[in-house]
Amino acid sequence: MQGFLNSITSQEWTTLAQGGLRITAILIAAWVIHHIVGRLIAAARDQINARIDDAEQSRRIATLVRVARYVTTVAIVLMTGMAVLNTMGISIAPFLAAAGVAGIAVGFGAQSLVKDYFTGIVMLIEDQVRVGDVAELGGKSGVVEAITLRYIRLRDYEGSVHYVPNGTISTVTNRSRGFAFAVVDIGIAYRESIDEAFDIMRAVGGELRADPDFSEHILEDLEIAGVNEWADSAVILRARFKTVPLEQWRVRRAYLKRLKDAFDRAGIEIPFPHLTVYAGQPKAGATPPFVLQHAPSADPVQPR
Repeated sequence: MQGFLNSITSQEWTTLAQGGLRITAILIAAWVIHHIVGRLIAAARDQINARIDDAEQSRRIATLVRVARYVTTVAIVLMTGMAVLNTMGISIAPFLAAAGVAGIAVGFGAQSLVKDYFTGIVMLIEDQVRVGDVAELGGKSGVVEAITLRYIRLRDYEGSVHYVPNGTISTVTNRSRGFAFAVVDIGIAYRESIDEAFDIMRAVGGELRADPDFSEHILEDLEIAGVNEWADSAVILRARFKTVPLEQWRVRRAYLKRLKDAFDRAGIEIPFPHLTVYAGQPKAGATPPFVLQHAPSADPVQPR
């Protein structure tokens, strides 16, 4: 080792030192540029947030800021790497040629990955979903925790985390935009008065909207659609509340609880499934009686 060091001439030492200084300068410049760009992005984010008063827009800006930082970081790293190779006297032309060939190969072998990135860019531009939204994507639903160019991370009600690749998303169902509807389907027995049930539903809806815990979350009075279905054992009545986003489930649960209590006080039956047994009819035309008999219970064993 000592002999190798002694064989290096002073000119070579100078060249190595100059190359080391250049590489150090490039790395420092890259760090400074990355820091400045990060500060500029943060300043732009703060200025935009100061001009808007919308939580949804703020979440979108936060998502775009994360993507912008990711893209700038990747670009700075690539440019820094090429500058360092050039300083070391290594031609980057072969690397670029190899990268072109590798790009073609990757284009065929990683089509799904490329599709993920392009779909992610389109979703961000069109503002289809934001961090904090409750959405259904790729057959999974939950709260959007993170949006990247490759995937969207969801957390469902049970706490499970789902990573949905952007390329697999064909339909986005967003439940957090503008307003929502708390839809309720109420079943009452066929013998009950539908008009009486409607009156009770309206009264309970008015009480719920007047409650301070729900008044800010319910935007309009209860809207009764009417009779929605004749089910096997009940008449299904449909109604809905217009609510602020993400509050529809809480409003629905509270309304169903209060309506159950009101129906119980009014004596309105909420039926359970019934079964009618038909004994059949012979060709002669007479329907035989259908008699239910209880089997006699066995005598208890007397202790000896």
